[in-house]
Amino acid sequence: MSESDAPFDRWHKRYPKKGDVPCKCGTKRKPLYPSADHGRGQQWQARYTDPNGKPRRPAFDTWQEAREHLDEVRVTMRAGTWVDPDIGNEKVEVFANRLIEGREKRNKNENTTGTYSSHLRVHIIPFLGNRVAKTLKRRDTVALVDHLIDKPGVESAYYIHQIFKTWRVLVNYMVDADVPLPANIVSRIDLPEVEDREVNLSPEQVANLALAMRKVEPRYEILVWIAACAGLREGEAFGLKESSVDWTNDLLYVEKQRQRGKEAKLKTKASYATLPVDHFLLQRIAEHLTHFRGPAPVSKKAEEKRRQRGYVPPPDEGLIVTTVRGRPLTRSHFNDKWRAAVELAGLPEGTRFHDLKHFYTTRLGADPKHDPKTVQALSRHAQFSETWDTYAHPPVAVQGVKVTTFTGIFGSAEPGPTGPADTAQAA
Repeated sequence: MSESDAPFDRWHKRYPKKGDVPCKCGTKRKPLYPSADHGRGQQWQARYTDPNGKPRRPAFDTWQEAREHLDEVRVTMRAGTWVDPDIGNEKVEVFANRLIEGREKRNKNENTTGTYSSHLRVHIIPFLGNRVAKTLKRRDTVALVDHLIDKPGVESAYYIHQIFKTWRVLVNYMVDADVPLPANIVSRIDLPEVEDREVNLSPEQVANLALAMRKVEPRYEILVWIAACAGLREGEAFGLKESSVDWTNDLLYVEKQRQRGKEAKLKTKASYATLPVDHFLLQRIAEHLTHFRGPAPVSKKAEEKRRQRGYVPPPDEGLIVTTVRGRPLTRSHFNDKWRAAVELAGLPEGTRFHDLKHFYTTRLGADPKHDPKTVQALSRHAQFSETWDTYAHPPVAVQGVKVTTFTGIFGSAEPGPTGPADTAQAA
């Protein structure tokens, strides 16, 4: 950009031709000759070449406005703070779609990506999707929150917080794409108060929940024990395989999870562990496998009908817990059983599978044998070192630790279920 650049007059010729007739804009001493654009659009252009070598021609109504713009551009280009004015001209929906496409392309956590996609598609895009990105202001975030508070079907303050987190992720994505947004666009937003959702389960409630699940779906009872006595998350429990159990040393190898029935990476590196567990849990797993390994048996008549339909049995993936047909569990399928068991056990409405992980951490913390750092490691909340991936299995979460906490709590619990009820369901 040349220092001698000055606003350009679009309406008048700089070099008139012979025979051109002056317009009324000039004077006798200084006549002006109309160009083809005379009287059309804004008169003054602030012409310059941006740092990328692209010619810029923004137009203004007055010479002074164009002059001030050129001065401002000069300052920002010298300071290296010039921002491409074309960035952010696209709609919010375009950036939202790019965010999801980018996460899918990079194989980001499928569950998290699905949550973002749902929040964007159902709540954010219908409200703000048509807005030009760079025109967004802090008041738009406030308006979105107010909209969610009043929106039918969004009655949980916790859910509003989750949608707001997705909006903040999208805003940060746009900022990273150099969209010029206000620095306070998602800061100090007044969100509705969230009551403590965490359910502090007692040993009796966990035992009642396991018994209730035995009545609702016997082959899923073991999931209650895996979560309560090993602290596994739902997807991790779904993905646990027989090969993940070290029966001799009372260890579980937490290496994979299941999302929508498919094998997936764990949430973070800290989620991977060789986990010392109470022998009580391994006894429960062994009892479970005695009755519920693979698909449930069916009657000869049902088997004959399957053959006629060309039924192909699912491959044996070595999963500890499967459906009665031997397929991997999905959240949607299991959640129906979970809610029924929660109701049958008389637990608070909204009790989550993750509350069993809280139970696990709380009970370990109450055991005087385990110091806080050990509990943190067993709960897999700590970061692993960079040497993590040099092991055949992830490193033992805490070397030399034996967990016996849950034998003392559940040692007198009823024995595991038997198989006939499962057979009836499968048939």
